[in-house]
Parts: sequence; C-alpha cells; structure tokens
Amino acid sequence: MSIKNNRLTAAEYQENFADIHPPFETKDAALTEANRCLFCYDPPCMKSCPTSVNVPKFIKQIATENLKGSAHTIFSSNIMGAGCSKVCPVEKLCEGACVYNMMHEEPINIARLQRYSTEMAMENKWQLFDRKPSKGKKVAIVGAGPAGLSCAHTLSREGIDVTIYEKEAKGGGLMTYGIAAYKVTPEFCEDEVNYITAIGGIDIKYNHEFGKDVTLDYLQKNYDAVYMAFGVGMARQLDIPGEHLEGVEDAIKFIYELRDNDYSKIAVGDKVAVIGMGMTAIDAATQAKRLGASDVTLVYRRTQAEMPCTQKELDIAKLDGCKIEWLAAPKEIKGENGKVTQLVCDVMKLGEPDGSGRRSPIASGETFTLDVDMVIKAAGQMPFTSLVNDNNIENNNGKIAVSGKSATKLAKVFAGGDCVNGGREVVDAVQAGKDGAAAILKHIVSPDYTIESELKPTFNN
Repeated sequence: MSIKNNRLTAAEYQENFADIHPPFETKDAALTEANRCLFCYDPPCMKSCPTSVNVPKFIKQIATENLKGSAHTIFSSNIMGAGCSKVCPVEKLCEGACVYNMMHEEPINIARLQRYSTEMAMENKWQLFDRKPSKGKKVAIVGAGPAGLSCAHTLSREGIDVTIYEKEAKGGGLMTYGIAAYKVTPEFCEDEVNYITAIGGIDIKYNHEFGKDVTLDYLQKNYDAVYMAFGVGMARQLDIPGEHLEGVEDAIKFIYELRDNDYSKIAVGDKVAVIGMGMTAIDAATQAKRLGASDVTLVYRRTQAEMPCTQKELDIAKLDGCKIEWLAAPKEIKGENGKVTQLVCDVMKLGEPDGSGRRSPIASGETFTLDVDMVIKAAGQMPFTSLVNDNNIENNNGKIAVSGKSATKLAKVFAGGDCVNGGREVVDAVQAGKDGAAAILKHIVSPDYTIESELKPTFNN
C-alpha cells in the first residue's frame, strides 16, 4: 500500500474534519427556526423517533427561551440526545416526517434545535435529574456504548447502583470509536459520557473485557441483574480470494484508528475502494478522501434506490469527490508481493422478484477491474458469535436471542442494542437501553414496577 500518512498539515486536517453540521451561531437564529414549528397536535416527528422525544414540546420551550426545560424534555426520552442530534439520520426519522415536507417546504431543523439546548445543558453542566433513594440493588452492564449508558442512566435515576464493564479505555462505544470525526469528535463523546454519569451511582470499569477480565458467572453471582450491551464486531468477511492481502482493511478498524490516534500516523492508500453503502462505508470513504487519497470508489452490489445510507450521506461522499459503482460486487482482490494492486468486481443485474417482491442481485458474467492500493470492507458488521457461544447464551447466528424486548433465557441476564439487533442507529440503542432498564426493574424490584413516563425536573421549569 502507498503509505500516505503525513500528507496533511495540522491546519488542513482541522479544515477537512471540521464539524459538518455546525450549530446555530446565535440565539436569534435558533429562536427564528423554533418559531417556524407548527407544534402539531399529533406530531409525526415524535412518532418517527425511536425514543419518542416530544419534539414540539422541546421546540416550544426553545421558542420561549426555556432551555433547561427543553433539554430536560429531550433527555427524559433520550439521555444521548446531544450526540444523536449530530449523528441521527434525521431525514429518515423526525425531519423526514415533518409536515412541512408535504407542503414542499424545508422541514424544521429539528436536529440543530435539539443540539442547541442539549449542548447548552452539557456546557453548563446542568444536572436535570435527581436519583431516587437507593433500592439496595446492584446491576452489572457489559459495554459502555449507547445501549449500556442509556440503561445505566435509567436505572440510576430509579435508585439502582450500576457498574459498567467496558473493554476500551473510553466509554461511548460506536459514538466514540466508530463514527467520522467531522460528525462527532472524541472530545465531545467523552464530555457526553461524563455528563451522563454525573447523576451518580454509575461506576465504569474501563479496560475490563467481557469473557477475559470478567466472566458472566461472576456477574450473575455478584449482581441482581446483568445487561449485555457489547455491540457487534468488525466488518463482515467478503469471502473472496485475496481478502488477507496487505492493504485490505476493516472499516470500523480504520475509523477506530483515526479516532484513537494522531491523524498523521494513519496510513491511507492513494487509490481506495470501499465495499458497501451504509453509514460506515460513507464515513470510511470520506475519511480516506479527507486524509489525502486521490481516488476513492464506493462499490455496492445493489442499486441507488436500495442503498442503506441516506441521500445526505451519499451527497457528502460525492461532494468529497468519491466515485460510485452501483450493481457491482467484489469477486477477487489481486496483489503483488503480498500487497493489494487490483479489485476485480462482478457486474450485477437484478434477478426475478422473490416472495417479498425484493429482487436479489445476481452476477451477469461480466467483470471490471479497479486499480487500487487499499480496500476497505464495510459490508455490514459481524456479531460476537464466539463470545455469545462461549457463554452459552441462546442466539440467532451470533445475535443474542431475547424474549419480549430484553430478557434472555439465562437467569438474571438481559440484553439489548446491536448485540441483539445486529446493528442499527445510535437512537435505537438508546431505546433498547431504556427497555432493558424497565425489564430489569420489573425483575429485581417488582413485576408491577413502572418508570414515570414524564419525569419531574429538578428545577423550576
């Protein structure tokens, strides 16, 4: 691979990786946007949010300059509301459901408004919730990602003592290690984790890897309940010749290295192919381009209409100069002296519809070749199958099987987030954490235990 890890100056790096979704520059700008909201009685934006944030309410609170109230409304439903305002695919969720779309007008900029009040809360360290008196119960959580943190905060508010076991040196999971820095910085992720744990009653034990430094048997014996939230692993294997040549990288690992190290130490090819078209693929492609790759091509086996990323994400890649090969699937990776030199792709065509009406891509018999010195795999992530199997956890192809929303068949063991669903959005993981906390409370406190849906603030609203 052509190592190009010192091609950017510090100033160029800062420019290339600056905040891609800047906040409102002034209070007046935020108030103007907030006052565009129609405050719908039966808001479709709220229904489209996996955590059911009361969007009209928090926007109305911004409009009336009640920022503490606005942040409380958001955090009551989504304790990672600040981070989600930066990374959520809002065009598929709240903003995509805004009634202004039906009027062919610009939807309310919900994400920026959410960012406005939540970042104000974080910057001023407003503690908007009080813990209830201790119930004398302890819960262990495996993983300090969005699902684990959400579950921990909900339990802590209810008076449960929580210990999180995290294999990395920092919390935040995918937010900290798996998303492009121009969307959310590692520094912000650390601030968000600290804000969440500031409520008290949450102890994070870093550098504690499940299955190695701590066992499920130990957790079951020493805690009233265990919540598994360890996410998913590296990129799915391509299972093609040449996959193990030097220069073939995992997208999550590539992003992780950039997030966890000095950018000048990150190697990137000159001609890069990225396999996949999800959010991670886009992040990998754009980061490669912004690190200085001269040519980046995204290879996707289906059509643009079927891509898992959003149009806005695709537009980012295109604006950065990334090329797209639709209906193309990797067939072989060729190399010389153990290093990648070419990617051979099958030209795909859509077959006949199956029972669901979906048309699967099939090879046409044609191929084409890309000259590359780096291939980044981003065709979905694999569950931690061995970790699940080694602990005798019932699973479905490595994903933890649960009944209801969170309970496993093991005594006192619950699970949620990507290790259950195989990988969705951050906001889905946050809701999974809330569901897990609710199930745990019913198990360790009372079958009739319910969490107040509208939490009372600890300040004058």
